[in-house]
Amino acid sequence: EVYFKNLSKQKQKEVMEKNGNNHKLRVCVATCNRADYSKLAPIMFGIKAEPQFFELDVVVLGSHLIDDYGNTYRMIEQDDFDIHTRLHTIVRGEDEAAMVESVGLALVKLPDVLNRLKPDIMIVHGDRFDALALATSAALMNIRILHIEGGEVSGTIDDSIRHAITKLAHYHVCCTRSAEQHLIAMCEDHDRILLAGCPSYDKLLSAKNKDYMSIISMWLGEDVKTRDYIVALQHPVTTDIKHSIKMFELTLDALISFNKRTLVLFPNVDAGSKEMVRVMRKKGIEHHPNFRAVKHVPFDQFIQLVAHAGCMIGNSSCGVREVGAFGTPVINLGTRQTGRETGENVLHVRDADTQDKILHALQLQFGKQYPCSKIYGDGNAVPRILKFLKSIDLKEPLQKKFCFPPVKDNISQDIDHILETQSALAVDLGGTNLRVAIVSMKGEIVKKYTQLNPKTYEDRLALILKMCVEAASEAVNVNCRILGVGISTGGRVNPREGIVLHSTKLIQEWSSVDLRTPVSDALHLPVWVDNDGNCAALAERKFGHGKGIENFVTLITGTGIGGGIVHQHELIHGSSFCAAELGHIVVSLDGPECLCGSQGCIEAYASGIALQREAKKLHDDDLLLVEGMSMKEEEIVSAAHLIQAAKLGNTKAESILRTAGTALGLGVVNILHTVNPSLVILSGVLANHYVNAVKDVISRQALSSVKTVDVVVSNLADPALLGAASLVLDYTTRRIY
Repeated sequence: EVYFKNLSKQKQKEVMEKNGNNHKLRVCVATCNRADYSKLAPIMFGIKAEPQFFELDVVVLGSHLIDDYGNTYRMIEQDDFDIHTRLHTIVRGEDEAAMVESVGLALVKLPDVLNRLKPDIMIVHGDRFDALALATSAALMNIRILHIEGGEVSGTIDDSIRHAITKLAHYHVCCTRSAEQHLIAMCEDHDRILLAGCPSYDKLLSAKNKDYMSIISMWLGEDVKTRDYIVALQHPVTTDIKHSIKMFELTLDALISFNKRTLVLFPNVDAGSKEMVRVMRKKGIEHHPNFRAVKHVPFDQFIQLVAHAGCMIGNSSCGVREVGAFGTPVINLGTRQTGRETGENVLHVRDADTQDKILHALQLQFGKQYPCSKIYGDGNAVPRILKFLKSIDLKEPLQKKFCFPPVKDNISQDIDHILETQSALAVDLGGTNLRVAIVSMKGEIVKKYTQLNPKTYEDRLALILKMCVEAASEAVNVNCRILGVGISTGGRVNPREGIVLHSTKLIQEWSSVDLRTPVSDALHLPVWVDNDGNCAALAERKFGHGKGIENFVTLITGTGIGGGIVHQHELIHGSSFCAAELGHIVVSLDGPECLCGSQGCIEAYASGIALQREAKKLHDDDLLLVEGMSMKEEEIVSAAHLIQAAKLGNTKAESILRTAGTALGLGVVNILHTVNPSLVILSGVLANHYVNAVKDVISRQALSSVKTVDVVVSNLADPALLGAASLVLDYTTRRIY
């Protein structure tokens, strides 16, 4: 970690020396509309905060300067940025010809501004026609261009404009791994691509807990409650204006019928927007008691409105990108965002050609709450972008180089060319310890944190959240991108809802506990929860002996006895999530009492607790210690002492271990006769002591058709953590779970 930090500092020092020790990078940020400013503002704040490295010039153009679209340049002034130049570049008309004329007008006006500013680099965002004019002007005037959000795929003419800007740009900041791969496929130089995430997420992920009721009351009325209103934002589709206007009309009809308070934002300046405004006025939306129609909402307030809405509807990229950070339900209408990566909170209505379809979508989505999604960012984009800017060597040739096929390996690099690894945050709730780890896609535990598991629910949950937040923050420093959180815990778990239904006696106050919601809310990440035995099986399936095996069983031999069953490559949970409670298979009708309340369970014979119980009995009768053994007075008798005594020839200890191994073996035979796996994996601290006994019982007791089963000891050091990680990694890499 220290090495990487020093490497970064050394590289920045070398770049500063190349560029001239006293030369600050002069950065021009040009913003065209309310949407791109929400992405550029966090970068602008970051640049402004480091005057020793940067000089910032702000150019405002496009719909920012039009009254009908809210005169949104004022929010830039309110953010205390000095606007160097205002350029009126929009030709009114809101049709295709007006868009072309607006590009031409911008191309006429921009050269004079750029000649005066003489920036080292211009930052251009997105896929708007105004941005194309900016990129064209800068490229022809030999000004380096940093393009934000290149490589993404959506619908309409925006795709063509976005990719055209990509070809003009010298450096690229993308938000998702797919976008990065698209840029590589477009022959862009991999060394000039930064996978940073969306800058707006730096603000989004810290916004939800702020005061929001006053904002909701201000925009929608004092009688409106959270999750009981709708935000609607719909723009024209420039490649099919007539259909998009009809779809907007149907949307308004559906919203009127749905009869919920709705905040409607005016569309953008694209061709067709004037007709959409006419539709709003024709239907009386501005005066309807259930509607509030506005030209603009400041981004800070807009965040709060969508974060606490019952639903968002329309075709804005905000719906499929930013809103996922809050898990708010979204209805995406039509084809304007076709191809965008989306979270599970988005319901697509591609062919929104009837009011009934849209109304049905509202009925399905309104009021739901989904896991927070981090597809487009993890809240650390701006530091990565600033680091990237500092690394730019102005003495390098300006002419772009294209990397034509064959391309480099599709790996993600940060500015130091260090792999930023796709990883999971894994949590293991044991009877004694609480462990959190950052686990890479290859199963490497990058960093691990361990604390004693608190005895009360409140203390335990608080510690989980604290450790997870610390680990997620540390992930940035060790170049890991956290995709989600996986939690392994003892007891019976409903993995669909992320709820611990009831736990073992080893973990107190741990029944009917919703783990998914508080962890997801705190980290803004998707969260998966499962039983520790199931997690061990998943770990074997992804990283261990079970990899590629269709049917296998994992048995954990530790403090208790647990396990998981994989059948036809899928984990079996059972109808009430009680499948694979293998430790409670009864092997004797009158055996010792188990913690579950029954008698003769495998766990009552072969678990660490059972062995400790028998060891204590021997010790109380002075039958445990043999020559070569010693114990301190305050030392607690454990299963380890029993095993040591057996190794040193204590016949009674040997007999107890033999009985335990036989009980476990009989349980395995029952499993073989029930699910007929091709492999049995013994995991946990006692596995090596039991493996031969289990094989022996199988050879004597099992049917001949299952005697050939392989019985092996797990080679995984931390199956619970690796299994918790695989909950995340299998799902986020599109494996079925």
